[in-house]
Amino acid sequence: MKKLLILSALLLALAGCKSAPEPKVMARYVPERSDDFVFENNLVAGRFYGKALEGNPTSPGIDIWVKLPGKLVADQWYKGAMEDPDYYHHNHGGKDCYKVSVSLGGGASAPLVNGQLSLPPTNYRSYDILEETPEKVVFVLHYPAWEAAEDWTVSLDKKVTVVADSYFCDVEDTYTFTGTETLEIAAGVNRHPAQNPEPEERLSDDRYAIWEPASDQSIEPEDGMLGVAVILEDGEYSYVTDDGVHGLCVRTVTSGEPFRYKFGSCWSKGLIKEASDWFRLVDEQ
Repeated sequence: MKKLLILSALLLALAGCKSAPEPKVMARYVPERSDDFVFENNLVAGRFYGKALEGNPTSPGIDIWVKLPGKLVADQWYKGAMEDPDYYHHNHGGKDCYKVSVSLGGGASAPLVNGQLSLPPTNYRSYDILEETPEKVVFVLHYPAWEAAEDWTVSLDKKVTVVADSYFCDVEDTYTFTGTETLEIAAGVNRHPAQNPEPEERLSDDRYAIWEPASDQSIEPEDGMLGVAVILEDGEYSYVTDDGVHGLCVRTVTSGEPFRYKFGSCWSKGLIKEASDWFRLVDEQ
């Protein structure tokens, strides 16, 4: 009996010594770098712009970071940026080579008023992390109210779910507004027409996808291609804006009604090498 008790205690001790599973996802506020909010899984990464970066730019757009599949890299890149501000614009198994400017970037959303996007006049101002495990992280970014049109006031809570082993993140945007009973919301992608006037792209009522060269090569030229897409639940229609800047997917909502969609990206130096592979993956979602 004594030997059994000793063996049981030993097994319990060994079980307690097992290392925790290596995280495949992360998301966090980055006070050391202009209030960024970064997210990542083992395939994709990106960031949203915070208050400290307003004016440079003020934009809801998602900044895509390309990376090789495998380990999480964002914390390492931010640490490197403390010594060299351009650290993550150089290739360290991936890089920031996507240009957001004042746009929806790689998959944000905004109200569509009289055919024009009404972007928020601030970046996100606060956040909550709702769930965090080695395989999944869920966070909400809060955008203060703004005047989307005369007498129309709108605010946004953006809930993002990042899971392991996926090129896509799930979004639930909740727009609360006054002055109108319904509002058209568009989820979209910056097409970078100046750098890429004739992109490979796919368009249907509920999704928009593009395959394009790196749009920001100001620090270090890069020969990879990027795939970017949005997929809108119950999308009503999609189109490319007259100025060519955005590919948009649109649905009408009432105040407080969830606007659900996915955004995703890939890099040709990873596992998805060709446009046809990217568009096939988008079609499968």
